[in-house]
Amino acid sequence: MSGPEDGNDLADLYTAWLSEKYDVRTAYGGEEAIEMVDGSVDVALVDRLMPQTSGGDVVEHIRRAGYDCGVSMVTAVEPDFDIIEMGFDEYIVKPVEQERLSEIVETLLSRSAYDDKLREMFSVASKVAALKTQKTPQELEQSDSYQELTARLNELREEVDRTADRLTERDFEVELRQLNVD
Repeated sequence: MSGPEDGNDLADLYTAWLSEKYDVRTAYGGEEAIEMVDGSVDVALVDRLMPQTSGGDVVEHIRRAGYDCGVSMVTAVEPDFDIIEMGFDEYIVKPVEQERLSEIVETLLSRSAYDDKLREMFSVASKVAALKTQKTPQELEQSDSYQELTARLNELREEVDRTADRLTERDFEVELRQLNVD
């Protein structure tokens, strides 16, 4: 998790709140955030107004680098039409309470898990479908690897369904947009 903020005290507060449950990295400016973020970051909380480099530039770097993390703007800046082109997943206007900040992180993590499982499910389903078109039912039934593959497909379907039950309609809209972009 990465959380660059425009105010060091606020960044430290968010870090204290979230570090009880998550591994948190804290950046105090945009350049530091860009240097700090990598493929291991699951969620980035970014302020639009940061020293050195703007939050918008940080988000652009995250997306351009191909890091697959959820990004939320947590900022005092009221949203305007300029946000349409920004690549964040959530936009939260400060002040934000501890419970709400934790909810944002959990939502972004759930979306990410859903996206990963959904992609894997489609990949496995594609393999099952390809084998069904080329192999006889007897060959499929006798293949241990095919049986494992279909078991994995059923397992993924259940996981996707469980995750979907936790997501809101808005979460689904965000996920569908992400799938269309990818």
